[in-house]
Amino acid sequence: MSSEVTEREDSESPEQEARRRIALAQVRQYPDHVLRTRAREVEELDASVAALVERMTRLMRDARGVGLAAPQVGVLRRVLVYQISDEDPLVALVNPRIVSTAEERETAEEGCLSLGAATVAVPVDRPTAVVVEAKNPEGEAVRIEAEGLEARVVQHELDHLDGVLTIDRTTPDERRAALAKLRPKPTIS
Repeated sequence: MSSEVTEREDSESPEQEARRRIALAQVRQYPDHVLRTRAREVEELDASVAALVERMTRLMRDARGVGLAAPQVGVLRRVLVYQISDEDPLVALVNPRIVSTAEERETAEEGCLSLGAATVAVPVDRPTAVVVEAKNPEGEAVRIEAEGLEARVVQHELDHLDGVLTIDRTTPDERRAALAKLRPKPTIS
């Protein structure tokens, strides 16, 4: 199971693949320092927040991800979006915070649009359920009781808002292997 990156079951057209590549090119990649910076609280819910949510949603869908946090697009604001499947509603959260977690935990593979998408996935141990409070982009209070994949995605995206990556939450051996994949390869000309 991959939290942030899922391969959609339908076959892609050349146009969809091109849109995916363009979207991924707009997502900040490790080791970009923005990915390690804690995002700031959103003070005012204005048109800029709505525009950010719209941009993030488009990029997430085009990249075939299931979640995206504002720092991944270079914006240090506490905003995230996610959509578990095409049948599920889009969720946009502003200033989200976890208010409770389940005692039960589960380890599962997580990919990340900022870690080479399909090439790096690491096992991450997380609570199987969380309760999150936030505002939606219109300023209304939202309370999400998430479990399973939705809980994992929410926690993954909240980590991004705190400058934490999946490689920080995995075992030392898995971290070393992931970093080896992410290391630039020398080119011989």
